[in-house]
Amino acid sequence: MRISRNVRNVAIVLAVAVIVAVVPGAGWGAHFVIELISLAFLGSFVWIASRLYREHRVTLFSLGTRLRAILYAAVGVATLTFTASPRLLSSGGGTVAFLLLLAACAIAVFRVYRSTRTY
Repeated sequence: MRISRNVRNVAIVLAVAVIVAVVPGAGWGAHFVIELISLAFLGSFVWIASRLYREHRVTLFSLGTRLRAILYAAVGVATLTFTASPRLLSSGGGTVAFLLLLAACAIAVFRVYRSTRTY
């Protein structure tokens, strides 16, 4: 008798759920695994950013000091905004600030891009 792949996957998920619910300390273990996965995900973003920086270093240095500073500041503000998103999105004013900060960053990056394309 052969078990369907979908049935097997559902059984595995249910078994893990039972282990997390029943075994003492399994909730902490699950939380630890989720944190490890989150760190790996964020680490992949850092790796991709470093690769992009290395590949486009000449282009970035050809922007000039002013445009490069605007670009780096926009990326930094966007990073800090996403980092603070749980606190910002918990209130109405914070949500407005979140959206305004991200819009300002997007406008800054767009203006840097447009200035590189004009003569």
